[in-house]
Amino acid sequence: DSLKISNGKWMWWSRGIGGRSALDYLIKVRDYTFMEAVETIAGLAGVKPPVALPAKMQTEKKLLLPEPCRYQTRLVSYLRGRGIDGEIVDFCLRTGRVYESGRYHNAVFVGKDREGKPRYAAIRGIMTDFIGDASGSDKNYSFSIPAEGNSQEVHLFESAIDLLSYATLLKMDGQDWRKEHLLSLAGVYQPAKEIRQSKVPMALSRFLKEQPEVQRIVFHLDNDRAGRSATEAIRMVLPEKYDTEDIPPPRGKDCNDYLCIQLGI
Repeated sequence: DSLKISNGKWMWWSRGIGGRSALDYLIKVRDYTFMEAVETIAGLAGVKPPVALPAKMQTEKKLLLPEPCRYQTRLVSYLRGRGIDGEIVDFCLRTGRVYESGRYHNAVFVGKDREGKPRYAAIRGIMTDFIGDASGSDKNYSFSIPAEGNSQEVHLFESAIDLLSYATLLKMDGQDWRKEHLLSLAGVYQPAKEIRQSKVPMALSRFLKEQPEVQRIVFHLDNDRAGRSATEAIRMVLPEKYDTEDIPPPRGKDCNDYLCIQLGI
């Protein structure tokens, strides 16, 4: 009578006793000895049927892109100010790879899947030092410009601005900047402490699966400690079937630095 069990605790009000465990209950209410109570609990635990848990659902990330600005004048001025060729800027605007956000007037660099659906967005301040990714960004799909036709070569960069700078350098040199695949790694790649345990960056791994014809990978990562160690690690863990080459910028920290040096800006 008057025994209440709630939230893992019990209270026998007519007797004025209570407890916090099954062990307390068996000893104080059922008059078990300590050993009998322990054996009972252990025995029940041993025959307890397994609990079926629902399989973890894998849900696709939902990318929340910033609203675009009606006019892209600040973005164009920003990119041109960093030396990016006007034709390349126009191409990125036309294909939805780059745009200016409406509220904060940031530069938004969009990564798309093979169907052209936006899956990633890097946000960079035009008039501030802000750096971030849009909510729901999937780094398997970082900013890239695939080759116009079939290509067996992909060039790697840390950031979107370095990729666009390299494309500009190719055009300045009279070369076709749409001839080879251009892929950014969505920022600095961090190798494992034990370099041989590093993994191929998600964006590169996904790209190589979707472009099985690629045989050569050219690295253009930064001329700093992070860029050099990342290049070494990725080249080490890539499958041996790929031919790799490291071509860092001849001068400056990164491709954009080198472009600006070449242009004198």
